[in-house]
This record gives sequence, C-alpha cells and structure tokens, in this order.
Amino acid sequence: MKNRWIIAPLTALAALTASSAFAAEELTVYTAFETDMLANYKKTFEKANPDIKIKWVRDSTGIMTAKLLAEKDNPRADVVWGLAGSSMALLKEEGVLKPYSPKGLADVRPSMVDPQDNKAWFGNDAFFNAVCFNEMVAKAQGLPKPESWDDLLKPVYKGHIAMPNPASSGTGYMQVSAWIQSMGEQQAWTYMEKLDNNIAHYTHSGSKPCVQAGMGEVAIGISMALRGATLKTQGAPIDIILPKGGVGWEAEAVGLVNTKSDAAKRLVDWSVSKDANKLYSEYYPVVAHKDVSAPVKNYPDVEKAMLNLDFGKMAVSREAVLKTWSEKFDAKSEPRS
Repeated sequence: MKNRWIIAPLTALAALTASSAFAAEELTVYTAFETDMLANYKKTFEKANPDIKIKWVRDSTGIMTAKLLAEKDNPRADVVWGLAGSSMALLKEEGVLKPYSPKGLADVRPSMVDPQDNKAWFGNDAFFNAVCFNEMVAKAQGLPKPESWDDLLKPVYKGHIAMPNPASSGTGYMQVSAWIQSMGEQQAWTYMEKLDNNIAHYTHSGSKPCVQAGMGEVAIGISMALRGATLKTQGAPIDIILPKGGVGWEAEAVGLVNTKSDAAKRLVDWSVSKDANKLYSEYYPVVAHKDVSAPVKNYPDVEKAMLNLDFGKMAVSREAVLKTWSEKFDAKSEPRS
C-alpha cells in the first residue's frame, strides 16, 4: 500500500513532464493568403516541424496592414506570412518587421526580396497585370491589337476598355503605381487622363476586367495575368498581352516580428525553402525560389515584362495617389455591389 502511494504521484509527474516536453510552441501568424491555402500550408509546415503549431490570424491586405501598425507598440504577431510586398515595406519602415537573414536566402530571386541592406521581408510568390484582348470583339469592331500602353490612348478604343479602380483593387493600384514609377508622376497622371477618355468603366475587382473581356462586354481589360490564362484555357477568345513599357506586379512575402522566438525564425526559414515554394507553385505560376517553377497553360512570360518597382514608395504614397485618382476618375466606377 505504501509503495502504491509513492508510485502514483511519480507516474503522474512523469506523464506531466512528458506532455510538457512534447508540447508544441504556438506561433501567431498574421496573413492575407487566401483562405483555401491556409490548411495546406499549416499542415505541411507542422509535419516538418512537429514541435511548432501555427495559429492563423487572417484578413485582407489593407485590414491586416492596419492591424499590424495599430499593434506596433505591443505586437501580437510572431510572423507575418503572405502579405503584399508594399505593405511589408511599410511595416519595416514603422519597425514592425525586424531585420533577419533566413537560411536559404541565396536561393530566392533577388527581385522578390527587400532591396535594402538590413533585409526584413522575403518574397513567396508574385502576381502580375496584363491586358486581356477579345479577338472576336476586336474583329467585329475593327479594333487593332494593342502592343504598348500608349496604343491604348488611340481614339479607336474609346469605350472599349475596362480597368480596376485602384482604391478598391490591389490589382488596379499595382498598375497605377507601375505607371507612376516608370513614366514619372506628372507624365503618368497625364497618361491616365488620356486613357480615361477611352475607359468604359472602372471595376471594384482586379479580375473582373478580364472576365468582362472574355465575355465580350468590353474588348480590352487591364487585369490579372493569371485570370487571363485561366479564361483562355477555358476557351475564352482572348489574347493576353504584356504591353511594351512593362507591367505592374506585387509579391506576397514573409517577415519576422518576434525576434526572441526561435520557432518564429524557423518558420521564416521554412517559408523561403524549396518545399514551401513547391506549395506556392500549386497556386501561383511565379514563385520566389530560383529552382521551382510550375508552368501554367497560356500564362505569358511575365518575368520579362516585370518593372523594377519600389514597394516602399508604393506603400508610403498610397493614400495620396488614391486621393488624386479618386478625385479625377472615380465618376466612371461601377456601382459597388
């Protein structure tokens, strides 16, 4: 009886010690990745790192960026994973993201990494703009195929072009930023004023202009290259054009917030690994790892057209750019549904 009273507490203590030893550390990860991706990313990372668990906090890019800025003096996130490069540049400038050099960084495309010396964000994938051109509508209307952004200013295209509203669509803001950075601010606003003469309407969705072009509602949609490739593969009579002058693009990226957590650093390391990039390639044709690619049918060679964009400038100038754009052009925006 005496031994039983001794053994029971020892058994309980051993069980408690064992459970503590194998208790996984929970990381709070802020993200704007699409919801359908999260389970796959979490499952694959945790399988490779069974002592770490991910707790997702997800929202749209704008809301997540605002949340991180509001919490900067009392951060609740350990890692930011899957947020636009322009937002990451702003978060770094505000001190939310901390400089870090993840393992395997040499294998990541330099164009998708924080360009500053004290690097704090690292690309996962990239998405690009393009022009979706309905060849059947063009033939019926006698419209030539545009080859450059300047071509879209020709009077023949009046009322035949749709584009996303940059105040409500990241796709739209990507292209407005690309014009401003490639042409210079004054010339870009002059260009957009001339383009507005040919615009039928501005949409509140980045993919909708291409969908409308595919359906023949407009001849030309400035939109997402990936949506164009998908629609063409499904049989839409569209050509996907990368206009001379370069296209706007964005990277989704990862960055470290909690520098005291080794587990957080391991997640950042893993997120730039080849295994992680293979996951990204299930959703995106262009990923950050140099040795990972996933060709998508009808997807254009966007990398040859990608502009050298300053994501930091995109972030800090956003409010002023959108204010000016809305004052000039919002009258042609579609009603919000």
